[in-house]
Amino acid sequence: QLQLVEFGGGLVQPGGSLRVSCAAPGFTFDRKAIGWFRQAPGKEREGVSCISSSGSTNYANSVKGRFTISRDNAKDAVYLQMNNLKPEDTAIYYCAATSRVVIGLCVFEGYDYWGRGTQVTVSS
Repeated sequence: QLQLVEFGGGLVQPGGSLRVSCAAPGFTFDRKAIGWFRQAPGKEREGVSCISSSGSTNYANSVKGRFTISRDNAKDAVYLQMNNLKPEDTAIYYCAATSRVVIGLCVFEGYDYWGRGTQVTVSS
């Protein structure tokens, strides 16, 4: 079973920045959509951002203008740069990949492979 791995979570003060990374040893991200999701305590998991094979991106309204997703196909890695973090961004962040090819706009459904998550805590 394919396993994605997230890196880079941690504790940051409000207004600070953090970058989380996603990789999958032995798996090629090329032509797949990769998404970032998060789940806060007591809340449902929600889509944060995704990127298709063409580089087309999609963001939740709550993070637009603050988060940036990018991918490096040569390294089979996807990154989520998070700026101006707020306490409400505190959650476990998961990356996920589709098994199908996604060239156009990505959406927050239809992901088949998941990581175990990395904790992001925004607190003073």
